[in-house]
Amino acid sequence: MLSGLEAIELKFSVAAADNNSFRFDSEFWKKEYVANDKWLSEHGAGRLRESLKEITGGATPLGAVYPDVGLPFLRVQNVMQNYINDSDLAFISESDHRELKRSELKAGDVLLTITGVSYGKSAVVPPRFVGSNINQHSVRMRVNQRHLLPHFLSTFLNCKYGKLQSDRNIVGVTRPALDYATIANFKIPRPSIEFQKAVQGIILKAAADFELSRQLTITTNQILFAALGLNEWQPNDDLACARSATDVFGSGRLDAEYFRPRYQSLLALLRRQGKTLRDVARLREVIFTPRAGRPFHYIEIGNLAVDGAATSYIVPGEEAPSRAKWIVQPGDVITSTVRPNRCLTGLIESEQAGNVCSSGFAALNPRSIPSELLFAYLRLPVICELMDLHTTASMYPAISTTDLMGLPFLFPDDATISKVKQQITASRAARREAAARLEKAKLAVEMAIEKNESAGLAELSGHM
Repeated sequence: MLSGLEAIELKFSVAAADNNSFRFDSEFWKKEYVANDKWLSEHGAGRLRESLKEITGGATPLGAVYPDVGLPFLRVQNVMQNYINDSDLAFISESDHRELKRSELKAGDVLLTITGVSYGKSAVVPPRFVGSNINQHSVRMRVNQRHLLPHFLSTFLNCKYGKLQSDRNIVGVTRPALDYATIANFKIPRPSIEFQKAVQGIILKAAADFELSRQLTITTNQILFAALGLNEWQPNDDLACARSATDVFGSGRLDAEYFRPRYQSLLALLRRQGKTLRDVARLREVIFTPRAGRPFHYIEIGNLAVDGAATSYIVPGEEAPSRAKWIVQPGDVITSTVRPNRCLTGLIESEQAGNVCSSGFAALNPRSIPSELLFAYLRLPVICELMDLHTTASMYPAISTTDLMGLPFLFPDDATISKVKQQITASRAARREAAARLEKAKLAVEMAIEKNESAGLAELSGHM
C-alpha cells in the first residue's frame, strides 16, 4: 500500500526528546530531515545557540518611505548565498534608522533570510554595510569568534546540511517563516578554527572578486560615457520652458517633464547618428509555457547583481510565477522595464541558454553590436533617465517596449567598443571566479562533515 510513498516509524519519546516545537506532522519527520539530523549528531555537531552572542531581527519603520539616498536597508533580495547583492537597494532616513537601532549592522554579522520563497540564504555583512539595517524578513546573528567564525557559519547555513534544517523548520502557509528560537537550536559542526579560517579565506577572496567585477563595470560606464561625448554635456536643469503646439502634438507627449531642456538637449546629443535601439537589437519574444514536472531556471528582477550578473534559481513547472514569460539565450541583454531608473540590466551567459526571465524585463538580442556594448549602454545613468522619462503609471511605473526600442543609440569609436568588450569580459570572469570559490567553500564544508577536515581542505586547495 505504501508503494511510491514515504513512511517512517517514530517513537513518541524520540520525537519529544529532540523537538523543541513538539511537532508531530509528517513533513517535519521526512526521511531526509531525520537522516540529516542524525548524521550531524553522530559527527559531533552542537547547537548554534552555544556559540551565539545575539540573534535578533529587523523591522520596517511605520509608514516608511524609501528615499533615493540614505542608509542602506537590506531586504531578502539583497541577501544572497555568501554575498550581498546591492542592486535594487533600498534606503531609509536617519530618523527611521534610529527607530531600528536594535538591528543596526556591524561588520561580521551573519544574516539569514527567514521568510517567503527566499528563506535560508545567509551572508556576512561586509565593512561597506556597517551602520546599515535590515527588515523583519532576515535575522542578524553575532557569534563568539573564539569558537565559530562568521564566514564558516554562513557557508554552513548555505550548504545542504544547513539548508535541510531551514527546510525542515519553516512553518506557516501564507507567509512561511523561521523563528529565532528554532534557528538558535540548529545543529552545527565544530571544526577546528584553522579549518574555519581556511573557509573564511576563500569567502573573502570571493568577495574581492565580486568587488573587482563591480569596479570594472563602474569604470566601463565611465569610459563609455566619455567616449559618447557626454562629459561635455552641460544640462540645463530649468524647470520651465516654452514649446510650440506643433512640437507638442508631434511628439505625442503632453507632460511638461518630457520637454524639460535637460532631456531635450540629451536627446539631441544622442540622436546625432540617427540610430535607435531598434537599429542595433531586436526583441526576443519567445514565450515560455510552464509544464508540471518540468523545473526551469528563472531570472527575476531581484536576481540582478549590481555588476549586471543575472543569476537564476530553479522553480518547479507547476509553481511557475505568472510573470515567468521570456525564454532567453546566451548574449541576450535583459533590462528592467519597471522602474528603469534603478539601472537594472543583465547579460545572459553561455550556461544560461533556455533560462526564463520575468515579464518585467525586455529581452534584447544584439544584431550589429557586441552584447557587452549594449549591456554597458543601457546601464548608463543618463540612458536610464531617458527610460524613466518614458514610463507610465505611478504605483508601478514601466516603459513600453515600443518606447524602449525607439530610444536613441549612439555608436562610440571602435577603440572604445573594444575596450568596453574587454572590461565587461574581465568583469564576468571575476564574477565566475567568485562564484566558483563560493561553491568550493560549500563543498569543502560538506566534505569536512562527511569525511574529515583534510578532505575539506583538499577541496579548497584549488582556490586557495
